[in-house]
Amino acid sequence: MALKSSSADGRTRSSIQILIVAGLCCFFYILGAWQRSGFGKADILAEKIIKSTGDCNIIPNLTFETHHGGDVGPDDDSESKPKIYQPCPSRLTDYTPCQDQGRAMTFPRENMIYRERHCPPQQEKLHCLIPAPKGYVTPFPWPKSRDYVPFANAPYKSLTVEKAIQNWVQYEGNVFRFPGGGTQFPQGADKYIDQLASVLPIANGTVRTALDTGCGVASLGAYLWSRNVIAMSFAPRDSHEAQVQFALERGVPAVIGVFGTVKLPYPSRAFDMAHCSRCLIPWGANDGMYLMEVDRVLRPGGYWVLSGPPINWKNNYKSWQRPKEELQEEQRKIEEIAKLLCWDKKYQKGEMAIWQKRLNADSCRGRQDDSRATFCKSTDTDDAWYKKMEACITPYPDGGSSDEVAGGQLKVFPERLDAVPPRVASGSVPGVSVETYQEYNKEWKKHVHAYKKINKLIDSGRYRNIMDMNAGMGGFAAALESPKLWVMNVVPTIAEKSTLGVIYERGLIGIYHDWCEAFSTYPRTYDLIHASGVFSLYKDRCNMEDILLEMDRILRPEGAVIFRDEVDVLIKVRKMVGQMRWHTKMVDHEDGPLVPEKILVAVKQYWVAGGNSTSTQ
Repeated sequence: MALKSSSADGRTRSSIQILIVAGLCCFFYILGAWQRSGFGKADILAEKIIKSTGDCNIIPNLTFETHHGGDVGPDDDSESKPKIYQPCPSRLTDYTPCQDQGRAMTFPRENMIYRERHCPPQQEKLHCLIPAPKGYVTPFPWPKSRDYVPFANAPYKSLTVEKAIQNWVQYEGNVFRFPGGGTQFPQGADKYIDQLASVLPIANGTVRTALDTGCGVASLGAYLWSRNVIAMSFAPRDSHEAQVQFALERGVPAVIGVFGTVKLPYPSRAFDMAHCSRCLIPWGANDGMYLMEVDRVLRPGGYWVLSGPPINWKNNYKSWQRPKEELQEEQRKIEEIAKLLCWDKKYQKGEMAIWQKRLNADSCRGRQDDSRATFCKSTDTDDAWYKKMEACITPYPDGGSSDEVAGGQLKVFPERLDAVPPRVASGSVPGVSVETYQEYNKEWKKHVHAYKKINKLIDSGRYRNIMDMNAGMGGFAAALESPKLWVMNVVPTIAEKSTLGVIYERGLIGIYHDWCEAFSTYPRTYDLIHASGVFSLYKDRCNMEDILLEMDRILRPEGAVIFRDEVDVLIKVRKMVGQMRWHTKMVDHEDGPLVPEKILVAVKQYWVAGGNSTSTQ
């Protein structure tokens, strides 16, 4: 579409840039004033922001409307009178649409089906704003958040009682304290990781991505972070309420999830390590189906760690209060399936055992003649969204000699972040060459550089949990890479290219998702959301309103959103979120006002259940 530009008014390009810089300055001044930290009280952050931006009175009547208001045609009645979104009832402060407890109980309990995703039909979706609980405050910055969570943000004490002797979490006044303990971490997660690191190549960056199944409050993931290992942790929404919510409040990557009947929403060959510490998954059941799914997502040469029952059952069956014959048979099945998968047992000491997946098919020739080995027929091993899990072995990628890593050798982290991923080098991603991949990364470095000018809080520690809703090949996350933050890279299931495998090869984490449905997380779990091309991608597929309401659900009060899309799309977005208690400003593309793609920056106001907004409209 043709945009009205300042050139039409006889202005020079340089004068436009002066306007933009001044506008960003004033917007950032406002952004700092809107956002709180600590316990919801305005503090020195805002003062620092204001001082760093200098004099914002360069152009007191600055408006962005000249570029984004007069060239999209008249509004229809529905858009000129947008609906006002009301708060949902306070009982829904922790509403998780696709893991709703009431709906879950209507599904079979066999194989944990009732704990899987069961999303409401369109007519049952809520069109109100999920409130924060009364007293909600901005979480502590990392690394303090690893150890302390404000009680008001997740006011559930059951874990402090049920897991008291296991040292998971303790209630102290107005905060929860996480000592780093766990059922299998009697001396703390750091000591436990020391034991892992004595066997696994963690220190040199070979092990970078980890999958923690049945993660509890994700203490393993929290402490792996200091070793430069990023863990995707998951646990079901069950009687131990708020496990995943606690994890995300702490600033640790986590989603609501379960081993049930559908595949995990991750690509094949994604993780360098998979881990289970008393995760209560029946690994020997269903003909080894769950271990075969771990094998699918485990990288050739990757490691599987199992600690707790049934390992070392001879010495522990009495304390576990389980028949020794039952535990013996459980371990026998695990060992048998691991052998069928060509995993080599590398270590067993105490209640911990570690297996390693072999590098390629040549090293597993013996199982080709094993009648028990059933291989999966699907040629797309990354196709996992709502696909049934099967008791079959995912074949290694073709090619390579007997000493090569199937699918390609990865560099250690952090070198692998900017190295060409094997999936790109091999031409596995249609339309992506080494050259286009490198240009893609340059482009995203430029985009992120512009974002940091708009919002200097991005790398300040204010934003810990970040989501990229349409992650592509992870360019946004790679350009942001910092010890202060992490990014959940979401690859939409309808994306033109399946790129999540590339993201993992870069040493980043992510997940498949369809934005026509709710995300598998609690409300208020992300500080910053990046949405590049999301609404153009989902045009005519589902309602913009539903996607925006889901974004509001998962965004923290006073969290920020960066939209990047065509200007006509963003104008519609801005009108809608204006009725959702969000503040917005439209910003030109970093290459200037003539580029049709624009940036819309938004901040969600602070408000709580039963209270009023503390920000002004």
